Amino acid sequence: MKVVVTGAGGLLGWHAACRLRAANAMAQFRNEAEPFAVAALDRSGFNDQDRALAAFRDADAVLHFAGVNRAPDDDIEDANLRIAEALLASVNAAGAKPHIVYANSTHAEKDTPYGRSKRRAGEAFGASGLAYTDLVLPHIFGECARPFYNNVTATLCRQVIDGATPSINPDGRVELLHAGAAAQSAIDAVVAGKTGRQFLAGKPVSVPDLHQKIAGFHQSYLANIVPDLSDPFDVALFNSYRAALYPDGFPRPLTLNTDPRGTLFEAVKGGGGRGGQTFLSWTEPGITRGDHFHLDKVERFLVVSGEAVIRIRRVLTDTVWEYRVSGERPAAVDMPTLHTHSIENVGEQPLLTLFWTNEIFDPAAPDTYRDRVLPDGGSA
Repeated sequence: MKVVVTGAGGLLGWHAACRLRAANAMAQFRNEAEPFAVAALDRSGFNDQDRALAAFRDADAVLHFAGVNRAPDDDIEDANLRIAEALLASVNAAGAKPHIVYANSTHAEKDTPYGRSKRRAGEAFGASGLAYTDLVLPHIFGECARPFYNNVTATLCRQVIDGATPSINPDGRVELLHAGAAAQSAIDAVVAGKTGRQFLAGKPVSVPDLHQKIAGFHQSYLANIVPDLSDPFDVALFNSYRAALYPDGFPRPLTLNTDPRGTLFEAVKGGGGRGGQTFLSWTEPGITRGDHFHLDKVERFLVVSGEAVIRIRRVLTDTVWEYRVSGERPAAVDMPTLHTHSIENVGEQPLLTLFWTNEIFDPAAPDTYRDRVLPDGGSA
């Protein structure tokens, strides 16, 4: 199935593209054919006729996340309709008849410039004669959302991490849905051929309570305590907060308690639920482990003997972050979700590493997707 993802550089588009990549990686692991051919198209791609035609040619589905949500009223009034019309013109020129999933908004019911803009775009898709799913979304949050840009969760994460005092409306409320859940619903709609209007429900929460929860995460994490992750919503919110810590928030040196008998330090505390899973591995000199990413799993790397370089790269991007760690100076590095990661033994002796995850490994649903941090296998 060829799937075009519009707005692939935005929050929803990126999460969808990552999940399509994860599905292909799992198929490779099982020696099966990859289920998706993915064409990514940002908003500027609609202005490049050759690029747009190449993307939509032979397309089976379009996950349409590109749009305008912040602009002067006169500009936003027709912005989303213009994008929808450009998409449909390109689809028609390419001779394709894809199933279109449109990321609509609950604001489409409101008589505002943005609401009318989203509603009119949806009406254009509905009148196109193509298979069409109108996916009505509440407030979206998730890893790598842009702070101070129409995303209260990302903004609060940034302010809490920076030690800023946010200005909070005591009566403010939001209905929060993780970007991964929204993206998966869009993918599921085209796979199942499900059309029509779908309302996706989020978790209602007051803005003061949201701030308090994120601040609580931060205070616990500074004390090397992982919060209770028994609630899937808390896992998604904690992963969004953790991603905002990168690239400067790691490694995290651990407190060493030393006396004449030796040294003791705490590797990880908390997590709630089933307590997670801890394991250790020896890695020979020059060998690299990992080269995969997770969608939900919280994972900690802690070198206890030897020298290593941990590398992390946001999926579908090129920048690689490197962290040099040593058993002589124990420091935790926690892997952000939707970021592929690896650990290489760069010393002359075997490397002993402790790994901790917040969930027990399930071979039937491993949440582990192959993706080389360094695509050519070389050094960063």
